[in-house]
Amino acid sequence: MSHRKRSSEDASINLTPMIDVVFLLVIFFLVGSKYSEQESQIDVTVPAIGQVQPIANGPDQRVVSVTATGQLLLDGVAVTQQDLSQQLQQSSAQYPDLKVVVRADSTGSLQGFAEAVHLVRRSGVEKIGIAVKVDPSPGMMH
Repeated sequence: MSHRKRSSEDASINLTPMIDVVFLLVIFFLVGSKYSEQESQIDVTVPAIGQVQPIANGPDQRVVSVTATGQLLLDGVAVTQQDLSQQLQQSSAQYPDLKVVVRADSTGSLQGFAEAVHLVRRSGVEKIGIAVKVDPSPGMMH
């Protein structure tokens, strides 16, 4: 049996595909930069438009809470009735599909809850939810 020894020449890396890729990239960038130069040399006055609002995700929902003492909170921050109405009007104008959930303390007055719902509705919000706690024992109401 004859065994042939491998010489150091047999263990080489073929660089041809890598060089081909590098040349293709160079050509790609040269052609791309040529179009960019031509575009910047064209004397065109681009039309202007008015104010543009940035594209951003709106809040999924805002939460209005009414404490037992009648204090209003919007997303956990204490607000007056006027501030609540103003902030919800702004949010509703920016995000027409805004949802507002109204939470009220069960020991508080129904009047405070009703006023909060009315304020939310008056500010232009159409999707209003009411947060309730599910009683685990079905049966008579207390």
